[in-house]
This record gives sequence, C-alpha cells and structure tokens, in this order.
Amino acid sequence: MNLSENEISQTILDCSFKIHKQLGPGIFESVYEEVLSYEIQKEGLAVKRQVPIAVNWDNLTLEMGFKADLIVEDQVIVELKSVEKLKDVHKKQLLTYLKLSDLKLGLLINFNENLLKNGIKRIVNGL
Repeated sequence: MNLSENEISQTILDCSFKIHKQLGPGIFESVYEEVLSYEIQKEGLAVKRQVPIAVNWDNLTLEMGFKADLIVEDQVIVELKSVEKLKDVHKKQLLTYLKLSDLKLGLLINFNENLLKNGIKRIVNGL
C-alpha cells in the first residue's frame, strides 16, 4: 500500500479513538490490543501482534529480547497500556524498541484515560 508513517499513524489513532469512545477506559490491555488489531485490519492495513524484537549483543542475537504489542505495515510500532499514568520508562521502552527494530515511529497509547488524547505519546527515532 506504501503509506507514510504519518498516514499509518492517523489510521491507528482514528481506530483508537473509536474504540475508546465505545469501550471507555479501564479494560485489560489485551482486550484493547485485540480490538485495535481487528479495527486496523478492517481499514486494510497489515498488523502483526506480539512481535519479537531481537537484541544483538557481543556477536550474539537474543531473538526474544522484547515483544512489541503491534507493528503496523512494518513501519509503526504501537505499545498499548491501560495504566493510571504513563511514565518516562514507557516512553524509553518504546524508543528502545524503535532503535532495535530500526523503525522510525512509535505510538504509546494509554487507554486508561478519561480523554484518550491525554494518553497518546508519539515517539520518534530519527524522523
């Protein structure tokens, strides 16, 4: 389909707002992941769930270093949370995933906010 990271990001956010409006805050992260994955696919985008991100260390590749919640169109990492408040460690975690996977854009989405826009952080890796 050859969409830009920003176009993909907009679709992800549109789907997220739709889900939050219907389901509201306070549900398990896994439920949001399932529904968001479904909604993004309905929009015609490819979604991979629980994607292993390898860590290379001293000529050794650790295949299961981390798992990204969603990777959309092999371009945008989406990390989902359902926590009281996003913390700096969540942002650093996503930036690390971006660096290790050599991707440029990540979205950190905390569905446990009354206003979803307050729970969205856009993290870039050299964009």
